[in-house]
Amino acid sequence: RFFLERNAPGREDWQNLIGAMAALPNGPCFSILLPTYNTEPKLLREAVESVRSQIYPNWELCIADDASTRRATLRTLRKIEVSDDRIKVSYRKENGHISEASNTALEMATGEWVGLLDHDDLLLPQSLARVALEIRRHPGARFVYSDEDKIDIRGKPLSPYFKPDWNPVFLFSQNYVCHFTCMRRADVNQIGGFRKGLEGSQDWDLFLRLGKNLKPSMVRHIPEV
Repeated sequence: RFFLERNAPGREDWQNLIGAMAALPNGPCFSILLPTYNTEPKLLREAVESVRSQIYPNWELCIADDASTRRATLRTLRKIEVSDDRIKVSYRKENGHISEASNTALEMATGEWVGLLDHDDLLLPQSLARVALEIRRHPGARFVYSDEDKIDIRGKPLSPYFKPDWNPVFLFSQNYVCHFTCMRRADVNQIGGFRKGLEGSQDWDLFLRLGKNLKPSMVRHIPEV
């Protein structure tokens, strides 16, 4: 917890960040890919609200529901769909599991960058702002990832994960990148998106294939949860 508090933005950080956003009127558009399947409505609403609460406004949320059978999930999605013009929802007719659902979300995307979000993830309000500023500082970036944390049922942080900078050898042994990760949409499409048959490791497989085509300078690590 000590390390988490030391890495949390303070009042001055927020002021600087908001000022930087005002100077970044034409930043890139982020398409957030969110596959869902019979998601607990409360968790789904919280995940979506964490996107809507971003201080960086140029985003779209691409939700691909993988033929959910839970009525409460579908009712929640229909309410979410009309809550914000930046939210798109696709209702798949057949269950294809997370790789195909993620590809459906990718097909909906129009932004220059895509970001990965699980249906029970939460983004902090500054998340997209941090990524946008990192891209501004490093125009050659094509892959950006941050640190992350787990929370308990009350929303209290449990286990912050402060990751190393880009290390393709380490990535062979485990998916240390995970979330929150943003990649250029053109690069993801070029390698064929998510591969069916690798459900559960589809993100890891995507990172490995994408990393083969990138120079180390193109991958940026934001050392902040």
